[in-house]
Amino acid sequence: MTHPTKVLAIVTNYGVEQDELLVPVRHLRGSGGQVDIAAPHRDDIRTLVHDREPGETVRPTHALDEIDPAGYDLLLIPGGTLNADALRLRLEAVAILLAFTTSGRPVAAICHGPWLLAEAGVAYGKRLTSYPSLRTDLANAGATWVDEPLVADDANGWRLLTSRNPGDLDDFLRGIDAALNARAGKAA
Repeated sequence: MTHPTKVLAIVTNYGVEQDELLVPVRHLRGSGGQVDIAAPHRDDIRTLVHDREPGETVRPTHALDEIDPAGYDLLLIPGGTLNADALRLRLEAVAILLAFTTSGRPVAAICHGPWLLAEAGVAYGKRLTSYPSLRTDLANAGATWVDEPLVADDANGWRLLTSRNPGDLDDFLRGIDAALNARAGKAA
């Protein structure tokens, strides 16, 4: 990434997969980007490692209902089974996702994060990947599911980046950097 960017990560206050949130956040901040983390409440976010072990505690920068998605270049949706299942029931999270997709801005979702795409009705016509247990849900939502470390899809007027699990984070970060650089090139 070679330009200043603003990225929004949306999660719940409990159950987000630690590395799927913190590795991209630290990478983007280390590259000079601004990353805001929004959760339903301003209480601490308690991450998990492999959906079981307690991970790091993170302070959100905003509550979901305080976010104006218009000021961000990319939306990051980390996984974690508990996080993703609860996040897709949050109307604010669905609205934020729809603000990105309808404006053509990129979305990056990893592991269980793509559940939100199905909930928001934006998976239709997309080629994507996720944690394997979401395959049927995403296919039922009209997506084409593939087993690859990174899938970039530009169907329906917006770029979607998806990866399967924390083992794919290197590919996921390269995809995010490429999407942000492409967006910066369009803006220049």
